[in-house]
Amino acid sequence: MDEATERTARIAHEINRAYCEALGDMSQPAWEDAPPWQRDSAVAGVQFHRAHPDATPAASHESWLAKKESDGWTYGAVKDPIAKTHPCFVPFDQLPRDQRAKDYLFRAVVRLLSTEAA
Repeated sequence: MDEATERTARIAHEINRAYCEALGDMSQPAWEDAPPWQRDSAVAGVQFHRAHPDATPAASHESWLAKKESDGWTYGAVKDPIAKTHPCFVPFDQLPRDQRAKDYLFRAVVRLLSTEAA
């Protein structure tokens, strides 16, 4: 992975973490402390948006869902990396608005940093 991709993934992760904390979710670790599966997910999101610059937040979420499903994740009321369950393992239009916002933020970060790098 190139340095720009990792930098963008780290920034997107940290913005997501800050947003989650603003919602009262203190479960997101800092990039340096995040497990590999979580960092890999952010990298995959960056790669998706770079490959599909016009992708909607819904398409981003569907890509995330497909990757999670291929890794064995399913829906669960609580995010549990051991059991591989996640409350956002639903179609985009079924996500609460505050959870959909994360896909908009992620896309905005990738777009901005990709534009600056160009």
